Amino acid sequence: MSVLPLAGLTVIDVSSFIAGPFCTTQLGEFGAEIIKCELPGVGDPLRKFGTMHDCGETLPWLSECRNKKSITLDLRTPDGAVLLKRLVSDADILVENFQPGTMEKWGLGWEVLREVNPRLIMVRISGYGQTGPYKDRPGFGRIGNAFGGLSFLAGYPDRAPVTPGSATIPDYLAGIYGAMGALLAMQARDKTGRGQMVDIGLYEPVFRILDELAPAFDFKGYVRQRMGPGTVNVVPHSHYPTRDERWIAIACTNDKIFTRLAKLMNATDLAGEGIWGTTPQREAQRTQVDEYVTTWTRSHDRAELLKMCEAAQVPCGPVYAIDEIFQDPQYAARGNILRVPDKRLGSLAIPNLVPRLSDTPGEVRGLGPSLGEHNAEILQGRLGLTTEEITRLSANGTI
Repeated sequence: MSVLPLAGLTVIDVSSFIAGPFCTTQLGEFGAEIIKCELPGVGDPLRKFGTMHDCGETLPWLSECRNKKSITLDLRTPDGAVLLKRLVSDADILVENFQPGTMEKWGLGWEVLREVNPRLIMVRISGYGQTGPYKDRPGFGRIGNAFGGLSFLAGYPDRAPVTPGSATIPDYLAGIYGAMGALLAMQARDKTGRGQMVDIGLYEPVFRILDELAPAFDFKGYVRQRMGPGTVNVVPHSHYPTRDERWIAIACTNDKIFTRLAKLMNATDLAGEGIWGTTPQREAQRTQVDEYVTTWTRSHDRAELLKMCEAAQVPCGPVYAIDEIFQDPQYAARGNILRVPDKRLGSLAIPNLVPRLSDTPGEVRGLGPSLGEHNAEILQGRLGLTTEEITRLSANGTI
């Protein structure tokens, strides 16, 4: 087996829910040792959030906290703060997502921890970041979607804004950027010998990915509105119903592709020199174009449409529900769904890791651990606590 690219790195995870834990999960998938610190007797709230498995843990916990070692440690206590500093003393990265000022209140802020370990990289994810007038406000994924500008764009113009897919996209994006920030800081540390702080607000990755939204407003004062399933600047580029009551996504991003689609629809007169031959012409009659394509797709089953579009090199794809994903040969061929064995529950299917490295691929070594499962390994084996110290710390609620 090849050596994982992050093997030898130690990451202390004192975060909770999605953003911070997802950040460290990605690092763990590629070999970093993740030491997850949780409140004694309670654990990460993610353990109780989402669908509960018969084993007593939730599915989000089991999936998103894979590859981690769990210890119980109350950072709010003097003993807990001391133990965290000992863990940090030879760690590479610490990840937290408390409200700004919380770690400082416990005597565990950035200035303190960098004195303990000048090479430490501290990733801090919060609703609005560590600075600014809103830094003290709490924030979750829905707020990140709303404040970042995505919710306003999602849905239909005559209806309320929605959260796309009811998914906590900001948390996952912040986790990805957090992992990237940690790796960038490691590269800088190799040159300077010093660690640094990585600061992310949940809304910031959302705002960052909204294509031309900001420059279009700056340049033309254009405030984009909700467009349903449509796509700004291009048409037809949407989801269309099929004869067998399913949906297909079709993406005509330029005039050449629309010409191919027009040929499929036996409507070549609409393309080229026709009334819809250019993107501006189609945009000017967006509703009519989408209605025309809808009439065509409704006359065919989805499977037939997929074959026709593929043969004509018109980008298309099925709008999948999760049961269809589990049956698709592309997912199977790529190993996108990974079944992980576990002594508590037999096995569980989870999304496989991303990205795919050719020489040093990552791995999933286990699902989210039981609360405090690795106390002995870390507290005694790593920190060298005696049995008497363990007993005392357990009695006073520190561990």
